[in-house]
Amino acid sequence: MGPKVVSGTALGGMISTDVPDDAVLLVPVGSTEQHGPHLPLDTDTRIAAAIAHAVALDPPKPLRRGQALVAPALPVGSSGEHAGFPGTLSIGSAALELVLLELVRSATSPGGGPFRAVLIINGHGGNAGPVVSALRTLEGEGRHVSAWAPHVEGGDAHAGFTETSLGLHLFGDLVRTEASEPGALRPVAELMAQLRTGGVAAVAPNGVLGDPTRANAQEGAALFAHLVLSAHGALAALVKAAWRS
Repeated sequence: MGPKVVSGTALGGMISTDVPDDAVLLVPVGSTEQHGPHLPLDTDTRIAAAIAHAVALDPPKPLRRGQALVAPALPVGSSGEHAGFPGTLSIGSAALELVLLELVRSATSPGGGPFRAVLIINGHGGNAGPVVSALRTLEGEGRHVSAWAPHVEGGDAHAGFTETSLGLHLFGDLVRTEASEPGALRPVAELMAQLRTGGVAAVAPNGVLGDPTRANAQEGAALFAHLVLSAHGALAALVKAAWRS
């Protein structure tokens, strides 16, 4: 079962002639990588897609419902730091940047979408570099494009309390709570040198950066609402700029 698709917001389920004029496109970008012994490999993709669909269901003005559409999620990103763990897939930074460049160009060019603006919803920290590089090029071409990524003040980094709580809220049937266990508990800033040279395996043999054992769906619901509000604000800012031009 893939990321949840919401009727009325999913571009992939539409007929071409039904795509409205002046629509905006939200592109969830995730990963397929280990998330400890308790979370599915596509955790980042599921979270990014869920946020994108929630935002699209209630888009900022002047958009009407149905004018914000969600592209099929990109399920593989730049996950080299998780190499060595079973199931992890990665296309690397250069390939991801190229995919984003061509996707946004096709969506915003005459004869393509054409969408008035594109918001990338990035669910994986390892994708940040390629996303920023792609944005720089696309903005230089005069396209209305922006990116958003989740940030939780005080949250742990990977497969810990934060992500596991979100998982319990969004796809609880796939979370193996009985297998959850703490991983590396030091702040990521203190681990960064080791992460750069040896990846996640060098600091956390179980692949966890944080402690998922206290995670719960109620906290996940609150976190999700916070992230949706933040992403909604990013789309509102993008729409304001696109409609002003």
